[in-house]
Amino acid sequence: MSMPVLEHRRGGSAVLFVLVVVAHIILISAQVTSKSGMPVLQAVAFGLVAELQRGGAGAVDVVSSLWSGYVDLRGMRDDNQRLRQQLADAQIRLQQERALAQRSGELTRLLDLRSRIGLVTTAAEVIAASATPDFRTVTIGKGTTSGLRPDMAVLAPEGVVGRVIVPSARAAKVQLLIDRNAAAGALVERTRAQGVAMGSGEESLRLEYVLGTSDVKVGDVVVTSGIDGIYPKGFVIGRIDYVERAGGGYREIRVQPAADFTSLEEVLVVLTPQAPDTTAPAPAPADAPR
Repeated sequence: MSMPVLEHRRGGSAVLFVLVVVAHIILISAQVTSKSGMPVLQAVAFGLVAELQRGGAGAVDVVSSLWSGYVDLRGMRDDNQRLRQQLADAQIRLQQERALAQRSGELTRLLDLRSRIGLVTTAAEVIAASATPDFRTVTIGKGTTSGLRPDMAVLAPEGVVGRVIVPSARAAKVQLLIDRNAAAGALVERTRAQGVAMGSGEESLRLEYVLGTSDVKVGDVVVTSGIDGIYPKGFVIGRIDYVERAGGGYREIRVQPAADFTSLEEVLVVLTPQAPDTTAPAPAPADAPR
């Protein structure tokens, strides 16, 4: 008989022997009892199963904990997103309410001005502004169909705005008083000193043609004189914020306008024709001492 066959038989016999021994051990364990009265084999099997159950329970707890954490985190994310959306909505509503309150306040002041001046007027919304500083104008949303004509005065609750220069059927261009080509008859409210408020193309006015003997100082209020036949008499133009004297006269008098031309939204157009106020003395000519 060859060697490989013998080795194969010996290996098979060894395996068979081991199996027989294990079977005997199992049979003996099944018959032998532990101190608790439970067969050893059953106790060992129970222990193994218990450990497997313990490990499975631990794995289930870990998976359950991870899943609960994920669900809680997802819920927190959803809550945060919902809260952020609610905050954004509240901020938008607050801005809208603030804008409505501001507009309501402006309209209230405009109506108050209309009731005080005793002139026929119409309210108009500012719908556009000039794109270049060379021409300081705004466009309002009313025109000839609402009775607007050239050289009608335009007012705001704070003071004089300007005059209508080009009306169309449903809109009109208004030259602001700060335009470098604009002017209005003016007087110092405190002393009744006469002059002409002239635009500079910037955010201030010049008070020209004031007699050197006139009493003018910083802080004086300047109002319309009515001598130009455009602006009704007594409306606020602005307040003097700079005075320079030279040679017995005034070299420069600067006026800060009362109206804020950068935030105009609603204005009043005076429809009542204005006649020049002949009771007011004419301003000094251009070559008079200043």
